[in-house]
Amino acid sequence: MPTNRNEVEGKTRKGIGAVKEKLGRATGSRRLEEQGSAERTAGGFQAGVGKVTRKVEKAIDDTARDLKKP
Repeated sequence: MPTNRNEVEGKTRKGIGAVKEKLGRATGSRRLEEQGSAERTAGGFQAGVGKVTRKVEKAIDDTARDLKKP
């Protein structure tokens, strides 16, 4: 099964968050660092939800295919 929207958006959000976090550290902006950390965490969670969704969909498809076999 191909990667789903939650996985793509989550990984993107996680990457953006990591950049913000590092930029906040480099510039001394505690606020930007905390925003980046929160965004990175949320992105990781969203990507994880997408991965679980993909695996559940695959299991359902596999089961349906097995049930159709004679």
